[in-house]
Amino acid sequence: MADVQLSSQATRVEDYLNDKLQTAAGLESLDILLENVQTQQALLKQQLLEAEKDLAENTTAYEAHTTALLQQARAFKKQQADIDRRLLIVTRSETSDDAVETFDADIRSLQQLDVATGYIELLSEIEDISAEARRNFKSSPQAALQPYLRLQKLAIALKEAQPAAEDAAPHLVDHVEKTAQHLWKQMKDTFASDFEKILNRMKWPGKDITLAGSLEQEWTGGVEKLLELQEPELDAQSDHVKPSEEPLVLLPLEVMVKPLDLRFQYHFSGDRPTNKLDKPEYFLSHIMGLLNSYDEFFSTYLQPILGKRFKSSNLSMSSIFIDSTSALITALLPMLRRKVFSVVPQIAKQPQLLSHFIHELMSFDVSLRDEWGYDGGCGIDGWKGLTWEVLVKKDWFGRWLEVENNCKDKINTIIDTPESFEIDYESVEPSATKPTNAAIRVNDLLETITDRYRPLPSFSQKLRFLIDIQIAIFDLFHGRLVTSLDEYLRDTSSLVRTVQGVSASATRGSSKQRPSTEGLAGIERLTRVYGSAEYLEKKMRDWSDDVFFLELWEELQDRARDNTNQGQRKSLGGNMTVEHVADKTSAAVGNEEGGGALFDETAGAYRRLRVRTEGILTDTFVQQIRDSLRAYGKMNPWSALASPVSGGDEISLVVSAELDAPIELLQSYLAFLANALAQAPLRRIARQVVLAMQAFLWDKVLMQYTFSDTGAKQFGRDVRGLWEVVNRFVGVGQGEMGMRKLGEGLILLELKGGEDGNEREGLRLGDVEKMLFRDNESGREILEEMGLEVLSESEARSVLERRIDLSG
Repeated sequence: MADVQLSSQATRVEDYLNDKLQTAAGLESLDILLENVQTQQALLKQQLLEAEKDLAENTTAYEAHTTALLQQARAFKKQQADIDRRLLIVTRSETSDDAVETFDADIRSLQQLDVATGYIELLSEIEDISAEARRNFKSSPQAALQPYLRLQKLAIALKEAQPAAEDAAPHLVDHVEKTAQHLWKQMKDTFASDFEKILNRMKWPGKDITLAGSLEQEWTGGVEKLLELQEPELDAQSDHVKPSEEPLVLLPLEVMVKPLDLRFQYHFSGDRPTNKLDKPEYFLSHIMGLLNSYDEFFSTYLQPILGKRFKSSNLSMSSIFIDSTSALITALLPMLRRKVFSVVPQIAKQPQLLSHFIHELMSFDVSLRDEWGYDGGCGIDGWKGLTWEVLVKKDWFGRWLEVENNCKDKINTIIDTPESFEIDYESVEPSATKPTNAAIRVNDLLETITDRYRPLPSFSQKLRFLIDIQIAIFDLFHGRLVTSLDEYLRDTSSLVRTVQGVSASATRGSSKQRPSTEGLAGIERLTRVYGSAEYLEKKMRDWSDDVFFLELWEELQDRARDNTNQGQRKSLGGNMTVEHVADKTSAAVGNEEGGGALFDETAGAYRRLRVRTEGILTDTFVQQIRDSLRAYGKMNPWSALASPVSGGDEISLVVSAELDAPIELLQSYLAFLANALAQAPLRRIARQVVLAMQAFLWDKVLMQYTFSDTGAKQFGRDVRGLWEVVNRFVGVGQGEMGMRKLGEGLILLELKGGEDGNEREGLRLGDVEKMLFRDNESGREILEEMGLEVLSESEARSVLERRIDLSG
């Protein structure tokens, strides 16, 4: 083994020397190498000595620690044996385990005794505090406040500690609370009685209230005592009242309102003439009268006290404590709330009374909010109002909505009135399309409904009112207009006309007949539908810009987007989903890109009905004017007319007799439409009619017959007769603009033949003919020279070919 170690060391020495002395020159540094090796050897020896020293010290410490642990173990066993012996002696037990159980039971008994002692001491303290407060009642009520406040704070502290103690002392907490409440009632009755004596001396609530000198000081002291008594209750209040909670009434105001409450009950209960179910405005206006009568008094005398007391407290931002007017309103509301809640069940089955009652209550709430600035202590959330309490807290909204739904029955009444679909020419501007009486009454009904639900504080209630009633009424009236239009189409169909012609004798004696569809009566029937649709469509567009509907739309969008972003299908109000609401209001509901309005779908339906009706009206007008022109199209005097002896001047020409009927029809229809329609739809319809007349006159007259010089002038006179009628009712130049093609054709047709030519242009019929028929380029040049822009070269040639003096 030793030989192996020596061989290994020799090998390492050899490797070391080979590494350091690789060349002969390396022998020169041998001394330095030996010196380094000796230095390293000395360092290693020193480290070895230090390690041996540390080992010796650690060994000594270990032996000492082991000895100490052995000694502690022996001492613990000795102590354990001593404890077991003592437990056996104390508990008289045979084993140590039995002794431990017995000892624990004794400890628990001692703990229970300690708790019971604490209970007794606490009960004793409560009784001492209560006794101290009662002792001071008569001699010094002010001194009784301090023990009461200590008792109240103790009751609050015990109640707050209950959850941590796992409700260990419910009976104690209940006893303390009842003791504090009983003491509070005694003190309140005492303080209130003293304060009432002061009020009687003030002659409150009479008209001649006296509050001066010492009496004012006494009144102020009474107010402050009651506020101090209420201090624990006020300290428990947060700076904002929850909208669903009834706000706290200040004790001084509760006492001062008592005589006002008695007066209220006297007037508005029993068989008094002022107590009428159909006159809720009586007791609501009475409350407003009380506010107007006493607000100045409280602003003068109570406001400084409230400002001084609450300005540094957590209630400084709550109006019902820091503002005397809001505090007075809060004190008056309980009497009104009792009355309101008692009236609603009595009128629930009487629709008119319930509707009127809720409407009046809404107006009252709005007045308190807007005129008196009352927020119920709810801050930016705002006071929801008594209407909300009736409809939501007392759950009368469903019944009220059912009553208001009966408004839809009024649509039938509006429609069935004999004059309902008569056109009202006075309700709008002369230049606007005239609606029917029915459309105006429907709009008035819807505006009334809007006023009824506008003050509602609940979004879901507003939305249900909008969809279930307002939009539903729009849909009902829209359906009635569509039915009227469909009936017109059925009555004017060729099949119906044929059947009516065969069975005319059977229907002539019928007492109930449909409205006429012939002539101007049919045009007027269509105009009524058109005017009604356009009027309500515009009203819906106007409502979409109303602040109320804009805010409702924005809130609807926010809720719909939240549902969409969260991947939920929550209700937006009642049982209405996003899809249902979008189907009734606008496809843009929930759209992140914005746009849209509440009445998009309904207004779109009315717009489509308006466009459809305008199309039918135009087609009817066109068809009837074409029918009336047929006789004119069959006459053929154009080539046989000779020049008049008077010189053939066009001024001597009159409109052909066969055109009298078309002109009379055109005049009567346009006169009616010009009075009933706005300028834009009138011109759209007239343009189509003029284009139709142009097509008929071009195809059935101009292109059908040949014309002499006088025949051409007569035809031109007839056409200008039609223009005159159109221009008179539609606007100057509208006839010519609608028949530009025919007008340019007349210029060519009326060119004079022979040597006379066209005096104005200096052109002769023959010259124009040569240019037109030479080629297209020369044809275009002559047309441009004559200022003819609409006619093509081929159409111009066709016109000239109709001249009898050229056609041969």
